[in-house]
Amino acid sequence: MASKRIAPSVLAADFANLQRDVEMINNSEADWFHIDIMDGVFVPNISFGMPVLRDIVKHATKTIDVHLMIVDPDRYIKTFADLGSNILTVHYEACTHLHRTLQAIKANGMKAGVALNPHTNVTVLEDIINDIDLVCVMSVNPGFGGQSFIENTYKKVKQLREIITRNNAQTSIEIDGGVTNKNAKELIEAGADVLVAGSFVFKSENPTQTIKELKEIIKL
Repeated sequence: MASKRIAPSVLAADFANLQRDVEMINNSEADWFHIDIMDGVFVPNISFGMPVLRDIVKHATKTIDVHLMIVDPDRYIKTFADLGSNILTVHYEACTHLHRTLQAIKANGMKAGVALNPHTNVTVLEDIINDIDLVCVMSVNPGFGGQSFIENTYKKVKQLREIITRNNAQTSIEIDGGVTNKNAKELIEAGADVLVAGSFVFKSENPTQTIKELKEIIKL
């Protein structure tokens, strides 16, 4: 994955005007839709489920990047494939048999992602990195938008990039949480490929312009 990508997080959108915000992403320079599914068990929050995702997909014209923050994600792999997900990311901490889960995601025609909580060391993925299309490094504690960025993330990204290079893997690195125009460039320089931006985009005066500015930063 050569080009660097911006994936606005729909969790930060205005749910009373969801179609409007989806169209905004369609018409912006954003690359992906990042969609957080939370169950209130794996993380202390509930976001939205299948009906809302179905409606987003109905209007979205870009890659659908679904991040499952749920226990026992295996139960829903086929469901999320049927709903139109292009990338399905599960949490390392929620999967007892991670290799089997990744195989099931790919068997259902999606790219397979693995998310790591802030306390999880990237070395746990060394033995399986060639089976992973995308690693989502959580740069805040998962569950809520609008949190501040964890500075240790830069070190984790560099370590992960080394693991990917050493194993000659094609894995992309995604950063999720607290991404702004202040840390975007440094994250890309550390080795990130995809930046998820939620509150920073949707709470700005002009979300389309904010996305454009982020794209310009990461092209540098």
